[in-house]
Amino acid sequence: MDVILLERVAKLGQMGEVVSVKQGYARNFLLPQGKALRASAANIARFEDQKVQLEADNLETKKEAEQVGAKLDGKQFVVIRSASDSGALYGSVSTRDAADAANDNGFTLDRKQVQLSRPIKDLGLHDVHVTLHPEVEITITLNVARSAEEAELQASGKTIRELAAEEEAAADFEIAELFDDIGGAAMDDDESGDRTPQPRLDDDA
Repeated sequence: MDVILLERVAKLGQMGEVVSVKQGYARNFLLPQGKALRASAANIARFEDQKVQLEADNLETKKEAEQVGAKLDGKQFVVIRSASDSGALYGSVSTRDAADAANDNGFTLDRKQVQLSRPIKDLGLHDVHVTLHPEVEITITLNVARSAEEAELQASGKTIRELAAEEEAAADFEIAELFDDIGGAAMDDDESGDRTPQPRLDDDA
């Protein structure tokens, strides 16, 4: 199906271009979201009549997106989730979770603007691409952790494996100290215990 683009569409074309796409893509995405029109003679003429206004609107929304992007780009947001000791999430972090995390911190983001290259199913820092405008894309980071304290440690650069190794080492040290204390106490008891003198045997007995 041939359509005329009403805005830039990534990997497809710029505003005003007539491109050929699959019917399903046009009917399910481009047309209902107002990103394109069927490339009929009437619609092409309609686009030409509205081209100046469309370009002006696009420029205005682009400027607004750039202003938001300047504040949002590179930001890190914490998402608290339950996970196993190995760091595997009980579930996954979705585009809605990413949008909600940004919204909770004073930004306005729609889940449709969030692009996940793959589902987030592990603890750690994950880069997420956000399309604020067809010509404005930024990257945010989701700090997925089991607690706020763990998120702070991950933000400092430590991985979940390093955190687990540190916790295991700390536990081993505490156990070793406990056994040392028990051993020392037992030795003190032996040294301070009453010793009954042995009777002396006379040679004549």
